[in-house]
Amino acid sequence: MKRNNMQPQRTVIIMDTTYFKKQFGVMVWRDAYRKKNIKRMYVKREKISQYKDGIKTLQDKGWEIIGIVCDGRRGLLTGFSDIPVQMCHFHQVAIIRRYITNNPRLEAGKELKEIVATLKETDKTSFEGRLIEWYEKWGEFLKEKTVDKETGRWHYTHRRLRSAYFSLKRNLPNLFTFEDYYERNIPTTTNSLDGSFTNIKNKLRNHPGLAQKRKIKFIEALIFD
Repeated sequence: MKRNNMQPQRTVIIMDTTYFKKQFGVMVWRDAYRKKNIKRMYVKREKISQYKDGIKTLQDKGWEIIGIVCDGRRGLLTGFSDIPVQMCHFHQVAIIRRYITNNPRLEAGKELKEIVATLKETDKTSFEGRLIEWYEKWGEFLKEKTVDKETGRWHYTHRRLRSAYFSLKRNLPNLFTFEDYYERNIPTTTNSLDGSFTNIKNKLRNHPGLAQKRKIKFIEALIFD
């Protein structure tokens, strides 16, 4: 069984969790510079405190962590006062897709989708400018309300579109962290770690029917490969 014997060094950490059906999940901290997983934890459900504890453990072992890349889970983006945090662009795009779908019906949704599509190739000033222009055009539309005639209660008519916009607005400070620390070569996605997850799962498919204990042993043999 392979073990992680890497010596502590200066790096950016990519962290995320992948799940194996509904049995368990594996939370992983990855050295972005050397593309190696350096810590893992088996979990039933991921918690912000677990990610923080993992970073603290690595620091205690001597790792100098100069950046973090994560999926944007609330509490993570602002949870490290002394380490710059980059939100994964892929995860942000996926969040917007969940809210407005891949084929938005509303014109406002179509325009917002076009803005999000530029995320991987634009800069903060340009992206923020497009988002401001979009809101100036559609802000009143987002404020429209629908009243339930029976109860008298109201809700925003375009709730999912509102959620998509406010997700971008809320996460904007962390979508371009890599620009502010250009010399640190902070990745804009968790793709390197996602590729590691995919490799493990693909190999695991060749061994169907493994009990959980044996499945974990199998993962252990691959996770630091």
